Amino acid sequence: MVWSPVSATIRAMKASIAFAAALLMLPFAASADETFRCGKWIASSEMSVDELVQKCGEPTSRETSTEDVLSRNQFGLMVKVGEARKETWTYDRGANPAMVVTIADGRIKSIKRQK
Repeated sequence: MVWSPVSATIRAMKASIAFAAALLMLPFAASADETFRCGKWIASSEMSVDELVQKCGEPTSRETSTEDVLSRNQFGLMVKVGEARKETWTYDRGANPAMVVTIADGRIKSIKRQK
């Protein structure tokens, strides 16, 4: 293959376009959680559970489950070292899609639109 200034320029442009596209996708990858409006407040995963209840009220429904916490022991085997409590709260918003809030270890882990 013969080197030419035109082909080098085209390769550089393709690399620049790919890099710019990757940069544009970063905000979407980093902010997968959604927010939703509760009256004059915006509910987000940065707020505490108490703050969520204070501003948005009690959820329409709650589901609670426990999950095993596993860790590898000295022999490489997975063993149960505890349990984690997980709650799923659903806020019905009338004509808008319901919002599902996942709470683990007493903290809001995610907020997603119900499908």
